[in-house]
Amino acid sequence: MRFSLTAIAEMIGAAPVVSDATAGGWSVDSRTLNPGDCFIALRGPKNDGHEHVAAAFARGASVAVVEEDVPANGPKLLVPDSLAALQTLAAKARQRWGKMVIGVTGSAGKTTTKDTIAAMLACGFRTGRTVGNLNNHVGLPVSLLRIASDCQAAVLEMGMNHAGEIRDLARIARPNIGVVTNVGFAHVENFEDGIEGISRAKKELIDELPPEGIAILNADDSRVRTFGEGRKTLLFGFADDADVRAENVRLLPEGAHFRCLGVEFESPLAGRHGVSNVLAGIAAAYAMGIAPNQLPEAVRQLAPGKMRGEREQWHGVTLINDSYNANPEAMRSMLELLRDTPAQRRIAVLGEMLELGREAESLHRGIGHFAAVQGIDALVGIRGAARFLVDEARKTLSGSAAYFFDTVEEAGDFLRTMVRPGDAVLFKGSRGVGVERALERMKTPVAPEPETARK
Repeated sequence: MRFSLTAIAEMIGAAPVVSDATAGGWSVDSRTLNPGDCFIALRGPKNDGHEHVAAAFARGASVAVVEEDVPANGPKLLVPDSLAALQTLAAKARQRWGKMVIGVTGSAGKTTTKDTIAAMLACGFRTGRTVGNLNNHVGLPVSLLRIASDCQAAVLEMGMNHAGEIRDLARIARPNIGVVTNVGFAHVENFEDGIEGISRAKKELIDELPPEGIAILNADDSRVRTFGEGRKTLLFGFADDADVRAENVRLLPEGAHFRCLGVEFESPLAGRHGVSNVLAGIAAAYAMGIAPNQLPEAVRQLAPGKMRGEREQWHGVTLINDSYNANPEAMRSMLELLRDTPAQRRIAVLGEMLELGREAESLHRGIGHFAAVQGIDALVGIRGAARFLVDEARKTLSGSAAYFFDTVEEAGDFLRTMVRPGDAVLFKGSRGVGVERALERMKTPVAPEPETARK
């Protein structure tokens, strides 16, 4: 969205600047700022944006929103709180824009579902969306401001790790439609009453919908399916009572075929969770008046996001890179996918799941047992509480088929010697573990020793 500097000052309650300039881009990082952007100087735990205002103007910022009049050559809008100004600006920009907003949340699959919904809506509307996973108290306002003014719809991802966060985001974005993928144990350490607290936090999106709003809910999640009581609801999933239901499902290594609302679909998103993501997109399009028979080509053109189920053939080995993040529900989905992948051996490389608090040991043990009973041939755990999933898996697998390493480097070195042609290897773990580095290390040839070292 583009606004004059005068309009920006008015919306955030700052003294106006004398300028005919406008801002059409929005940035909180001077390193990636584009000429003409509005730079919002935020104070964070590690960095203070006020130290980079001069750099922002050097890169061509049209204006900076600041809490103090720092020395810098460019127009500055002075406010008491830059973050509050960003959020206020986004909320007022959304009101002025006035088109349809679809909010997406859930414990797993938010980003893929958001991208899928945006692809489906693009069959009938000019659609903007959250880029990547900018889904928090900073990312959502920036994402909203970056929606082009001529868009007819926007799909915005909403994340949280504490109660009340989704409510606050929804009050900025004012979604007309709310989509909830699932409720799981992600961030459970921040909720004293465990998953029930997470469930209430996810429901905040639906509670903030307007009376005429539509709740699009996963029929296969016993908690989520109840969120829409008393309002217009569309259920999606595999359940018999789902309004948007997958039928005649064939799960394949390269994706899935299924029938929905009388139309055949072929999707490159693998596994039941991949089908569920597509069903959410079909449901959102249906709610927006787009007929299902307009969607098959858009579904066919979908692709997994980076480190979100990416597949690769490497020296005869099938590599599945789903290492962007992890929680117990997502782990189970990917282990089922690995189970169904044709291979001589199936190897799961699983990093520690973070932010599980007092539930960490039991949840990791549950994943270790689940992996073993899926028929996984070997399990590699990396770091911290992943030791528990290895311990549990060893109760079912032979002792030599489950391994634990403290670092991704050690795991990568081990895999380099273990993996052979015909294997399928899954890499998954929480973002803070960086399981993808084990994958890259495995693929990196060992440099030969210098000739002098061998003498």
